[in-house]
Amino acid sequence: MRFIFSTILLLITLGCSNVKKTNSELNFEGIEGKKEFSSTSYITAGDRLYAIGAQNGSFPEIGWHIQDEMGGVWNHPIKLLDGYKVIIKKDKSSEELVDASFINYPYGNKLIYELERLNLLVEQFQFSPNQHQGLVIEYTITNKSTLPFNGKLEFQASFDLRPTWLGERSNMIDGKDIIEFIDDENIISAKDSKNNWFSMISSSEDLLNSKRISSNYKGNGATTSSEIVLSINANSSKKIHFFISGSYQNTSDSRQELFELKNNHDSLLEKKKLRFKSVEEQSKLTTSDPEFDKVYRWLKYNSEWFIREVPQIGRGIAAGYPDYPWWFGCDSEYALKGYLSIGQFDLVKSNIELIAKLSRETNTNGRIIHEASTNGVVFNPGNLNETPQFTSLVWESYKWTGDISILKENFDLIKKGLRWISTEMDIDKNGFPEGAGMMEIHGLESEMIDVATYTQRGFEDAAQIANLLNEPELASDYQEKSNILKRRINEDFWVDDFNSYADFIASDEETLHLIDDAIIRADTLNKPWAVEELKLTKKYVTENPSKGVRPFVLHHNWVVNTPMEMGIADSNKAIKALKTAEKFVNPFGVFVTGIDRDDSAGKDTGSFKGSKVFSYTGAVMTLPTGVSAISENNYGNPNKALDYLKRMGRSFSFALPGSIYEVSPDYGMFTQAWNLYSYAFPVVQQFFGINPDAANKTILISPLMPQSWETAKLENVKVGDNKISLNYKKTKQGYSFEIEVDNPNWIIDFKTKENEVLKSTTSLSSTHKIYKVTSGI
Repeated sequence: MRFIFSTILLLITLGCSNVKKTNSELNFEGIEGKKEFSSTSYITAGDRLYAIGAQNGSFPEIGWHIQDEMGGVWNHPIKLLDGYKVIIKKDKSSEELVDASFINYPYGNKLIYELERLNLLVEQFQFSPNQHQGLVIEYTITNKSTLPFNGKLEFQASFDLRPTWLGERSNMIDGKDIIEFIDDENIISAKDSKNNWFSMISSSEDLLNSKRISSNYKGNGATTSSEIVLSINANSSKKIHFFISGSYQNTSDSRQELFELKNNHDSLLEKKKLRFKSVEEQSKLTTSDPEFDKVYRWLKYNSEWFIREVPQIGRGIAAGYPDYPWWFGCDSEYALKGYLSIGQFDLVKSNIELIAKLSRETNTNGRIIHEASTNGVVFNPGNLNETPQFTSLVWESYKWTGDISILKENFDLIKKGLRWISTEMDIDKNGFPEGAGMMEIHGLESEMIDVATYTQRGFEDAAQIANLLNEPELASDYQEKSNILKRRINEDFWVDDFNSYADFIASDEETLHLIDDAIIRADTLNKPWAVEELKLTKKYVTENPSKGVRPFVLHHNWVVNTPMEMGIADSNKAIKALKTAEKFVNPFGVFVTGIDRDDSAGKDTGSFKGSKVFSYTGAVMTLPTGVSAISENNYGNPNKALDYLKRMGRSFSFALPGSIYEVSPDYGMFTQAWNLYSYAFPVVQQFFGINPDAANKTILISPLMPQSWETAKLENVKVGDNKISLNYKKTKQGYSFEIEVDNPNWIIDFKTKENEVLKSTTSLSSTHKIYKVTSGI
C-alpha cells in the first residue's frame, strides 16, 4: 500500500456556525407512531419539566418505581399533574380527544384527532422549553364543515402535587391538593396542603365555569374542569393554547413561569429548535446507509431528553423513562462517553460534578454512588464497578476537553475510591475486589469479571492523571497495579473449556448455590440446553472439588465481554471469546444473560414478552449489544461491529417513534441514556478513529471502516476548542480520507491499517486546513 499525506490551504473561511438559522432551516423530520403501539408511552421533555403520556392521547397510571405514578407531568423533585384531557361540545353532542395519531419530533410531539361527528380535525402540539418549569400545549382546531362551528372546549386538569421517589427520606410528605380559581387572572392554581408545592394553568382564551370535579386518579390530587367558547368559521381553523407551570418552592415562581410561557412561547419554541439543530450539526454523520444515519441522528436528539436539572442539587442525565428519571453512577459513566463524542462538554462536566458531590456526601471512602433520586437522596451507595468507571470517565473527559480542572477537582475522590476498592473490598487479598458489579442476579457478589476489568482500566487511567498532576510515585504504583490486573485477568478469569472469560471467580460452595438458582431459572424459561450445561458444570464441581476459588462460566452474562470492550484481552483469547459471544444474540442484539437464549433467538423479531413484575429475565439489551460492537472494533472487526449496531437499530421506532427501548425491542424504559454510548462511541472513536488529546492540541485519526460503507462523512466533531470533520470514500484502489480542522495550529496524525503514523505539519498560517490521505496498491 502507498499513502499520501498532504496539506492544502482552503481559501474560504467558514463562519456558518455564527449565522442565525431561518425558520425554514429549523424543520425537523417527524416520525409517525404505529397504531398497534398507540397505548405505549412518549415523553415531552425539557431539562426542568417533562410530560409522559400515551401515544393515543391519554395519561394512564404507569410505572413501578412509584407505583402507577411515573407518568403525567413532572417538575422534579415533585409531580404536578397526573394528566389532562379535552372534550369538545356542540349542542347535545360531545367528543373527547381520544385515539390520537401520534407524530414524534425531537423537540416536542403532535397528536392528531379526527372528530367525525363534529366534523372537526384537532392537532395537539406540545413542548417543554429548556430552563423553564413549564409546558406549552397548542390545539389547532379545523372546522371541515361548510357551516360555522359554535360550541365549547372543556379542559380537564388532574393535579397531583406529590414528591419524587424516596421523598419520605427528605421529609417530603404528600398532602391533599388545594385548588383556587383566580378568575381575574385567568388562572387555575393548585397547592399541596403540607408543602410549598404549586402548579398553575392558564390559557390564551378566557377560562369559564371553572370548577372541581371528581377524579379517576389515585392519590391526594384534584381534578378541575374549565370551558372555553369555541367559534370557528366554515373551513377555517383556530389555535388555542394552554400553559402549565410549577414550582417546588413558592407560588411566585410558578406565576412567573406561567407569564413567561404565555408571553414568549413562540420564541421559546424557536430557541428549543435551535438547540436541537445545534445537536444535529455536531458530530453529524452521513454515510451510504441513510437508515443507520437516521438512528444515529435520533439517538443524538434523544440525548437532550435525559437532561434533568434540579438547581439546588445539580444538572445531569437521567438513566431512562419512565422509571429511572433520576441520576445514576454507571449509567452516566457509560452514556457520557457518548455525550463526549457528540460535543456535550458542559453537560458532561456538570454531571461529573453532580455524581462527585452526591458520592462525597454519601461515602467517606471515595465510593461512587449507584442511584440517587432528584431530591438528592441516595438509594444505593454504589456497586463496585462504578468507582473505577468514574476514574475512566474523568480521564476521558479530560482527553476531549483539555480541561485540567476536571482532573484536579476529582483526583482526591479518585484516590480514595481506588484505595477503597483495592484494599477494603479485596477481602481475600488476591488482587480482585469482591462485590456486585453490573449484573443484578441474586447472590452474584463474588469476584466479578466486569469489576476486575473496569478496575484495571481505572488504575491505568489514574496513572495518567497522577503523572499530569505531578505525583510520579503514585502514577508508577497505579500503572503497576493495572499491569498486574491485566495479566491476571487473562490468566485467572479465562476458561478454556468454554472459550470465554468467566462470569466470576468464587468458591465451590458459593458456586453450587448459584448453579441451583440458575437451573431453576433456565428450567422455568424452558431452556433445556442451559439446564443440561448447568447440570454438567455442577457434576464437574462436585466430582472435582477445589479448596480455593476458581473461575466459572455459569450464566454467560454479557459482562464476560468487558475485557474486549476495554481492549485488555489477549488477542488469541479475544478472537475465541468474541466467537463464543455470537451464540448469545437474537435479531435485536445481545442477551443480558446468555442462558436465557433458546433456538428461537435467531429468528425472533416480535415484541418482548416480559414479566408483569418488572424484570430483566430473558432480556436482550442495548448496552450489552453496544459493548459487543465496541469489543469487535477493538480487535479489528468493524463489519461485525456494524452488524451488532444494526441489530440494535432494528428496535428503532419499534414502539416509540424516534427511540430505542432499554430492552429490545419494546420493554422496560422506552428511551435509555446509554444507547448513545452504544452508537456514538463506536462511530466517532472507532469507525472514524478519533483519538483526542485536546490539552496538547493533538488528534490521532485511526479509522476502521465497515466494508459496506461506500462513503462516510463525520462533520463538526468538537475536540477542545477545535472542530474536525472527516470525509471517507471507498475507491477501486483502496480509499481516500479528507480531514478538515478549524484551527490550523493543531497536530493531526493519521494511523494506517499497517500502524504507520503519518505526521501533519503545523506551519501553515491559514484559518482553515484540509489534510488528505489516499491509499492504493
